[in-house]
Amino acid sequence: MTKKLVLIDGNSIAYRAFFALPLLHNDKGIHTNAIYGFTMMLMKILEEERPTHILVAFDAGKTTFRHKSFSEYKGGRQKTPPELSEQFSFIRELLDAYRISRYELENYEADDIIGTLTLQAEKEGFQIKVISGDKDLTQLSSPKTTVGITKKGITDIEEYTPDHIMEKYGLSPEQIIDMKGLMGDTSDNIPGVPGVGEKTAIKLLKEFKTLEDLLSSIENVSGSKLKEKLETYKDQALLSKELATIMREAPVEVKLDEIEYEGFEKEKLSSLFKELGFQSLLDKFGEELADTDTAELEDIEFEIVTEISNDLFADHNTFYVEVLDDNYHYADIAGFSLVNEKGHFFIPTRIALESSVFKVWAEDEEKKKTVYDVKRSEVSLRHHGIHLSGVTFDLLIAAYLANPSETITDIASIASRYGFSAVQSDDTFYGKGAKRKVPEENALAEHLVRKALALHDLEETLENELKENQQLELYHDLEMPLAFILADMESQGIKVDRERLSSMGEELKSRLNDLEELIYALAGEAFNINSPKQLGVILFEKLGLPAIKKTKTGYSTSADVLEKLEDDHEIIRQILLFRQLGKLQSTYIEGLLKVINPKNEKVHTIYNQTLTQTGRLSSTDPNLQNIPIRLEEGRKIRQAFVPSEEGWVIFAADYSQIELRVLAHIAGDEKLIEAFKEGMDIHTKTAMEVFHVKADEVTDHMRRHAKAVNFGIVYGISDYGLSQSLKITRKEAGHFINRYLESYPGVKEYMDEIVQEAKQKGYVSTLMHRRRYLPEITSRNFNLRSFAERTAMNTPIQGSAADIIKKAMLDMAERLKEEELQTRLLLQVHDELIFEAPVDEVEKLKVIVPDVMENAIELDVPLKVDYAYGPTWFDAK
Repeated sequence: MTKKLVLIDGNSIAYRAFFALPLLHNDKGIHTNAIYGFTMMLMKILEEERPTHILVAFDAGKTTFRHKSFSEYKGGRQKTPPELSEQFSFIRELLDAYRISRYELENYEADDIIGTLTLQAEKEGFQIKVISGDKDLTQLSSPKTTVGITKKGITDIEEYTPDHIMEKYGLSPEQIIDMKGLMGDTSDNIPGVPGVGEKTAIKLLKEFKTLEDLLSSIENVSGSKLKEKLETYKDQALLSKELATIMREAPVEVKLDEIEYEGFEKEKLSSLFKELGFQSLLDKFGEELADTDTAELEDIEFEIVTEISNDLFADHNTFYVEVLDDNYHYADIAGFSLVNEKGHFFIPTRIALESSVFKVWAEDEEKKKTVYDVKRSEVSLRHHGIHLSGVTFDLLIAAYLANPSETITDIASIASRYGFSAVQSDDTFYGKGAKRKVPEENALAEHLVRKALALHDLEETLENELKENQQLELYHDLEMPLAFILADMESQGIKVDRERLSSMGEELKSRLNDLEELIYALAGEAFNINSPKQLGVILFEKLGLPAIKKTKTGYSTSADVLEKLEDDHEIIRQILLFRQLGKLQSTYIEGLLKVINPKNEKVHTIYNQTLTQTGRLSSTDPNLQNIPIRLEEGRKIRQAFVPSEEGWVIFAADYSQIELRVLAHIAGDEKLIEAFKEGMDIHTKTAMEVFHVKADEVTDHMRRHAKAVNFGIVYGISDYGLSQSLKITRKEAGHFINRYLESYPGVKEYMDEIVQEAKQKGYVSTLMHRRRYLPEITSRNFNLRSFAERTAMNTPIQGSAADIIKKAMLDMAERLKEEELQTRLLLQVHDELIFEAPVDEVEKLKVIVPDVMENAIELDVPLKVDYAYGPTWFDAK
């Protein structure tokens, strides 16, 4: 069997992958585009080359033996973007999971490792494939070694054999080094001979064969200017050739028999793909490893209640409501369980809901209750005319506040966190997917009783943890009462004008048809616009636009690719608009029409109170926080949201730049505080500071740049991230960030101090003591540590802003009650509260709403609230 060696230039392929793909990241915020692209390349290589031996070579450091000859070698290269640097540790983990050898050598480059191993392998009869994005390696091409160079995409490779090099350049592989000596290489800062490009270099080498022969025969070169340059830069040309020559006798210690490929470790690879969020790649490796409960449960005693009397209840009861469907607004209650000093009980749904005794107990404020997910329980019971009262403890909210980074799926996931194993997970008990079913009553009864027992056993533990964390006030005074406010909002719902929404859908269809015809006209033919394959052929073959990226199936037509081509042809702008309008039509028009409740013509969104790590609320079924408003057509969708009563209006109020105001307060930066106190436009103020101009000299361009930095800086934005956002060079972005931090020294000090505080404590806190634990802040893994540092900077700001609007929601509910107003709070959308109100209450709301929201918390800067109202949500802007 022929031995096949594959050698991969790790740094080069990682760079190619990073710049070929958009800045992807997983649910933890870890950037993954380079890792994903590298993985795709690796999978393609293993599938197509089927190597018997494989190794990935990396550069060991910034300096090599070449720097002794020329200290400016690679001197012009920009610093590696931190978004890429973070990913190298995961690429190494990936290789370990694949059981692929990796190697780096102090004082040498990856090229030298590859050059040395190809020479050894050729002597031992291997067939060799080198993979890189750097054409320097084509000098290694031989009858036994093929050099694959990635093109613009990550998996599209041009194969350089001696024949291909001769066909392309008219040169042999050895002459590639001579060519580099003449023309130089700007990417490696190899000078070459000024004014000599590729064409001239090839012409000279075809005639003189080698650089040395050329330089010894300069008098035979035609053209006086060229002769003069070659004479002047003779030594520089020889040095350039030396720098471009790959070392093939580097002291590489790894042996060829040590790099055999024996296949990947499934568990290790599966675990890594899960962590990175590569679901599509997980599917290639079969089903995910199932997490199953293997612990044997101890027997418990319980009673199935057939008749409810007051004797069933005690002064304090652990009470659990089981609703199986995630959208509990439309789901039936599966059953109840109760644990108190009198015993363990399962109460069938019918028995409970038909009992007046149960209803009186559930609504009795004096009868104390411990529950799990009070909002879900309350909303579910409301559908049966019961309002839950007397709740003193909610395990879900408590566990979330204690550690918001821990995923909570059910009571068992919390129990396992604290070492309790008396209850199975719902996935184990009910089954997953198509296998999910509700078992017979006795088994269901036991499962629900076990849940109530876990609730009972964990209450004291969680209560003590919140006390130690100084979070009891956050828990009792903010999150617990907020759960009932959210239950009110969910149950109330917001009315949707079905006819208007349908009409918008028809208008959008008409717009899409017109756009389709326009695109066909610009393309010169009809085709399937939604087919990436057909679209790729039109754009990159027929219209001749530059193909930025390729995939396995052809040209990439992803949004990030098309956005880069927007100025190249009118068709691109129309295709992007076609896609945006198509998404509006399918996701928001058709999607909303499907979830309108036919009984009341309302939609009832679900607010996730215990999901985000910053404390912000999110919205699902439907998501009303993400209705796109950048497009006019997207904004118009809000026209379909109307008051539920005649003579009422929609009243909306939102905080102005709340996160930047919180930053000014937390950082204590004098200039930021002064700007907000004086009521200045903060983006104009920042532009004045960083551009050193007066207010009337600030242009729209300056303000836009200042705005991007204002909002990006607290997220730990890098020069690369800002350059992508503003479409400027990294150097310009870096200067901008530096000038910003010089202008606002308090912000720089805050960013440094909060990272140090996180390292000391292991967590950061909001103004109201909401915590976010950051165990990765001291990790040796650069990627994890960098993400934790960015999170440390942002969480106190975003989390405090979330706490403030939650406090405002509670205060508004109280104020509306005090004023005896009919106005109802319907929605919370990030920094905005949306109400419906009778027209005759609007004048009062103009005073009350800003007053309550602006005084929800006292900061060193004033909070500012803007409001508007009208017959629809769209008009309340």
